Amino acid sequence: MIVSVITARGGSKEIPKKNIVDLNGKPLIYYSINASKNSCVDKTFVSTDDEEISNIALEYGISVIDRPSELATDTTQSEDVLLHFADMVDFDILVFIQPTSPLIKTEYINRGVDMIQSGNYDSVFTTTKEHWIPRWDMNIKPVNWDITNRPLRQDKSELYIENGMFYITTRESLLSNKLRYGGKIGVVEIPLEDSFQVDTYEDLKLIRRING
Repeated sequence: MIVSVITARGGSKEIPKKNIVDLNGKPLIYYSINASKNSCVDKTFVSTDDEEISNIALEYGISVIDRPSELATDTTQSEDVLLHFADMVDFDILVFIQPTSPLIKTEYINRGVDMIQSGNYDSVFTTTKEHWIPRWDMNIKPVNWDITNRPLRQDKSELYIENGMFYITTRESLLSNKLRYGGKIGVVEIPLEDSFQVDTYEDLKLIRRING
């Protein structure tokens, strides 16, 4: 059985009630719910400590896992929430979706599940490809490059940036590694234009324009 869990606690410092903030007429969490419900996932859940989020999830026809308050703090690790979910729900493959990536698409979820079902991977996660750019720390010091010998972009390897849209793992891998990814790991590459997350008001303003 393939299930998904959207982790959506009520607290958020940067944007109050971030997971249900309005994004072009829909709560933020709607976009993850919709992508999951239209994918190859058999059943979609929301794990939350918040009654308002719970009610919205039920309105959209998905199941709710009541998350204990001790698993809904600023310091809670997602793995603890996933292991709590695994105690409550049986599954073979778990799609862990973060509702802060509203540009998620059903096709991306299906692609990741196909990779797991191929038997070639134990877990996959979403990435975006990044070309090298000069980075500086907050003290205006170059990070991993020499100001007197600035490299050319084409001479530096591309990197995968973890964008946090979703992670997929088998039950066996989750329980044995206690991590969202383990064993043989693969990636689902997401185009830059769909990779943005809502963490700040600036992010929200940008995505409202993209998704408008």
